[in-house]
Amino acid sequence: MGHEGGVVVFGCGHWGKNIVKVASRLGALRGVYDPSEAGRSLAAEIAPDAKIYSHPEEVFADSSVRAAMVATPAETHFDTAIAAIDAGLDVFVEKPLCVNVDDAIALTKHAEVEKQILMVGHLLEYHPAFVTLRELVQAGELGRIQYLISNRLNLGKIRTEENALWSFAPHDISVILRLVGSMPFEIVATGGAYIQPNIADATVTQLLFNNGVRAHIFVSWLHPFKEQKLVVIGSEKMASYDDITKELVLYDQRVDLKEGQPIPVRGEGMPVDFPDTEPLEAEVQHFLDCIKSRATPFTDGNNGVRVLQILHAAQRSMVMNGSLVPLPSS
Repeated sequence: MGHEGGVVVFGCGHWGKNIVKVASRLGALRGVYDPSEAGRSLAAEIAPDAKIYSHPEEVFADSSVRAAMVATPAETHFDTAIAAIDAGLDVFVEKPLCVNVDDAIALTKHAEVEKQILMVGHLLEYHPAFVTLRELVQAGELGRIQYLISNRLNLGKIRTEENALWSFAPHDISVILRLVGSMPFEIVATGGAYIQPNIADATVTQLLFNNGVRAHIFVSWLHPFKEQKLVVIGSEKMASYDDITKELVLYDQRVDLKEGQPIPVRGEGMPVDFPDTEPLEAEVQHFLDCIKSRATPFTDGNNGVRVLQILHAAQRSMVMNGSLVPLPSS
């Protein structure tokens, strides 16, 4: 199973087709499996050199396959990934890793025992602007992080099977956990369902961390304009990234105490350059590098588990009208 071109993408749908294109461009695509005729014909069209499989067993029996990249519906992730690991393949799973936390933990442990790579597709962690922002935070440029606020708003992309929290917030959660560097101990979330019963269209989630940091995540697909913005407030400086204008800005602004009075210190916002890397290409390349080097992926199974724990806690809090939900200390 040694050669590099051994990746099979499971699922050539809305997102899977993008993974197929990138894996093909990077010269790593062996083939594509999709249960539907439409998915298989799309795969043959966008990756003419790829082998098209109509059954997962065909993939697992093919000795030239080295790894599986799973972009099937979330409820199939666990079974597909377990079967791939049992077939001796390294596995990349699009977010969410699984639907429930216990499955995600079991899958992560199984990959560890079998010594197979397990990576979860938290795309924003590979976005060059967030990589640059993370480096600024880790270098102490912002001082001590105080709070973060993330807005992911739009009109549309309304799902019928999952709410706005599950659809939009995993990205923000994974990035916030990385910037803060720990798990929150408590979650508060509220949401409103206006279009379909019991499927929240707008949600606000608050993460409370042991070190006093708070993070707010506001997501909605019932909003008059598109906004995707993360703001990080530090004791020395502030930063923002706007995914619509593609601008990362560092503000030399803070609040000082003078004789007990809070005085805002205003400074210029300085744009920060970041590389023009395509996030999905960086993510797929990282998976290929991990297959070769046997290194633990930056977004490994444990990362996927943590994001799921927060999503489930937020969901519970929403159901209980914004009650505090504690998280297990890990």
